[in-house]
Amino acid sequence: MNVAKSGYRVFSANSSAACTELAKKITERLGVELGKSVVFQESNSETRVDVKESVRGQTIFIIQTIPRDVNTAIMELLVMAYALKTSCAKNIIGVIPYFPYSKQCKMRKRGSIVCKLLASMLAKAGLTHIITMDLHQKEIQGFFSFPVDNLRASPFLIQYIQEEIPDYRNAIIVAKSPAAAKRAQSYAERLRLGLAVIHGEAQCSESDMADGRHSPPCVRNTTGHTGLELPSGKQQAPFPGIELPIKYLDSSCQSTHGAPIIMMAKEKPPITVVGDVGGRIAIIVDDIVDDVGDFVAAAEILKERGAYKIYIMATHGLLSADAPRLIEESAIDEVVVTNTVPHEVQKLQCPKIKTVDVSMILAEAIRRIHNGESMAYLFRNITVDD
Repeated sequence: MNVAKSGYRVFSANSSAACTELAKKITERLGVELGKSVVFQESNSETRVDVKESVRGQTIFIIQTIPRDVNTAIMELLVMAYALKTSCAKNIIGVIPYFPYSKQCKMRKRGSIVCKLLASMLAKAGLTHIITMDLHQKEIQGFFSFPVDNLRASPFLIQYIQEEIPDYRNAIIVAKSPAAAKRAQSYAERLRLGLAVIHGEAQCSESDMADGRHSPPCVRNTTGHTGLELPSGKQQAPFPGIELPIKYLDSSCQSTHGAPIIMMAKEKPPITVVGDVGGRIAIIVDDIVDDVGDFVAAAEILKERGAYKIYIMATHGLLSADAPRLIEESAIDEVVVTNTVPHEVQKLQCPKIKTVDVSMILAEAIRRIHNGESMAYLFRNITVDD
């Protein structure tokens, strides 16, 4: 395909060679050349982008894979998008297979929803559309003021299971926490396999993290300024005729009748595996493999319950810190992730890590968006829960 006649350009916003591999694979499948640009860090760590060809009136696709240095990658994407916007590009579409800060999409204590902030920054920089893959929560799409195509990697991972795992019919799909049960159920239904769920105190799901909205502590007397004092003794509801479901408490944590109220702390039940994994191949599915402590603990539990092989299937292999070493020393037999995030260094450290290429679906998404074709074909056999 002639780049000049194609009506669109494909650029890579990465300054590191390891992060441009996915962009090269995508452009090879599309039959176009990678756009000419220079992205580098100056001596004071500022990001500079120089676009080396005209983009006036063109549709531009920016491919940005996210390495370990997440914040630098975000700035590269923002600066390149703004440079293309000021160079009169017609449309600027970001291809961000792994969307950073996606785990920070819920309010925690006095924190913030950083994912919403990043969505606003991308829109302000000039992006008009985003192609991503397996967002941590599908509701993240609502943070954007422009269209978002959230592709799925599950067909590629399911194909790997069918072709690369011997005797996969004897496998069982495992959710390492109840929060991951829907995703695991989707895999189990399409593979026609059984489902197991790990539940208990070993679970460290973010949905169970304390966010300050549960189990309020009793009000204690303080020696300093106490502010407004509530009268002791029997309390009256603020609105006559309305019976409140929870009685008011006085400063000594007593009910209106003087009886002490016992505040029960939230406790997780003992570790339990719901489902029979004995003599089976256990396949744990998730969207992100970052801190592998949860996966290692789950593998140990499954081994104790009789599973003779344990696989981890996930879309994004961040594999931070000493994850390769922990995987190598664990009961996990294989970790299969896609190439949405570069992890060649981690593969050299741990031969158990395998990679599935998803450049084909990303290239097809770019082609369909440019030609104005429907994206429904890319979501065949995808269930609602996936």
